[in-house]
Amino acid sequence: MVDHSRTTAVISGGTQGLGLAIAQALIADGCQKVVLSGRRVTEGEAAADLLRKTTGAEVRFIPCDMAKVEDAIALIDRAANRFGPITALVNSAATTERGSILTTTPEDFDKHIAINTRGPFFALQRFSQLAVDGGYAATAVNILSMVIHCGQSFLAPYSASKAALGNVTKNAAQALRGHKIRVNGINCGWMDTPGEDDTQRRFHGAGDDWLALAEARQPFGMLVKPAHVAGLASYMLSPESGVMTGTLVDFDQNVAGAYPE
Repeated sequence: MVDHSRTTAVISGGTQGLGLAIAQALIADGCQKVVLSGRRVTEGEAAADLLRKTTGAEVRFIPCDMAKVEDAIALIDRAANRFGPITALVNSAATTERGSILTTTPEDFDKHIAINTRGPFFALQRFSQLAVDGGYAATAVNILSMVIHCGQSFLAPYSASKAALGNVTKNAAQALRGHKIRVNGINCGWMDTPGEDDTQRRFHGAGDDWLALAEARQPFGMLVKPAHVAGLASYMLSPESGVMTGTLVDFDQNVAGAYPE
C-alpha cells in the first residue's frame, strides 16, 4: 500500500486535469500538505479550497507562470516557506499549442521550451538544492508525453520540448542519486482532460461529440484517464517505489515502435 503520510508535495499545473488528479491521489494515499500552482488565480484558489473542504488536507495555491524562471524557482521557495521541506515535486504544467516543422515560428518554439522544459528544469533544480542542503530524500516526477518518440506533424515544438524534458529527467536522476533524490517521468498518451477538450475545440474545430468519436477508435474504447496516471505518479513519488530512478514509463494503449500487422 502506498503511504504518503510524510510527503509534502508541489504540483505545477495542479489546478485541473492530470495535475489535480495527482493531488487527489496523493491526498487519498495520506499526503496532508500539497501546493498547487498555475497561472489562473481564480481557478487555482477554487481547486485548493475544494480539496481542503473535501479532504481536510492542507492545500494551498501559489500562482506560477512556468514560462518565467523566477516564478518556477519562487514556487519552490514559497512552498518551502509555507510547509517546510518539500519531498515531492510533479512538473505537470505545459503548453500544447500547435505547429509543424514548416509553420512553427521562433516565438512559438521558444514558448514551448520555456514552459515545457526550462521552467520544469529550474523548478527541479531548486527543489533538489533545498533537499541537498537540508539532507533529506526527495522524489520528482516529470509529466512527459508519448510524443517524445516522434509525435504528430502538428506537434513539432511540443514534441521537441517534451523530448528535452525526458533527457532532463534521466540526466537529473543520474546527477542526484547520490543525494537520495529520485527523478522519473511518465510518457502520457492521448488523455481525456479539460485542457484537451479546449485544445480539440480551439485548434481542430471539434464538436461536442469529439470525445465519444475519439474513444470509439481506441483499442480499449477510451482515452487515457487522469486518475489512472495519477495512481502511477503517486507510486513513483512514494517510498514503495524504492530505488526507481531515471525511468520513463510509456502510459498508453499504442505501443511505441509497433507497426500495423
